[in-house]
Amino acid sequence: MLQKTFGIMSIISFISALVCSRTDELSQAVLNGAARALELTFTLLPMMCLWCGVMNVLKESGAIEKLARLISPILKFLFPTAYKTGNGIDECAANIAANLLGIGNAATPFAISALEKMQLDNENKNTASDDMITLAVMNSSPISLLPMTLITLRAAHGSTDAYRILIPIWICSVAGWVLSVLLSRVFASLSRTSRMKK
Repeated sequence: MLQKTFGIMSIISFISALVCSRTDELSQAVLNGAARALELTFTLLPMMCLWCGVMNVLKESGAIEKLARLISPILKFLFPTAYKTGNGIDECAANIAANLLGIGNAATPFAISALEKMQLDNENKNTASDDMITLAVMNSSPISLLPMTLITLRAAHGSTDAYRILIPIWICSVAGWVLSVLLSRVFASLSRTSRMKK
């Protein structure tokens, strides 16, 4: 879908530049955009490498399993089936930890691994289970205690107080996460009730 969207946007931009005789400006924008994208990549890359490495060290050292035990009441509520079977629960804990640190790129592989393991217990292989949907929803609106990507970007662009955004981000991310999880659980319950009536 994204490929089609960007393709359509590119075609519209090219046609508009031809019609308005602004092809020079379009060419300049393409070159500047590529340069800025490269600059952004090199700005974020060291931070991403560091935290991905940290997450792998935590996983290999067993710290993720300890975290899973520590937050087991939350995991039991969020992922009841995965918690009961044990399939994917450690990956869910690692995913939550990575999202708390604001490193979504490190969280994504853990989420994919968790979904693959949750699929083993999924009765209907063509439909996502309640646990899988909850995990996807949580990744769309995670709690971020230390949004390293935003902090890095602010520091790279000359912010004198890159950490000033922390409190607003805490408030917004917690509110969004709680609402999304509650809605996910409510709709899961409604779906189960509807299936039982049939």
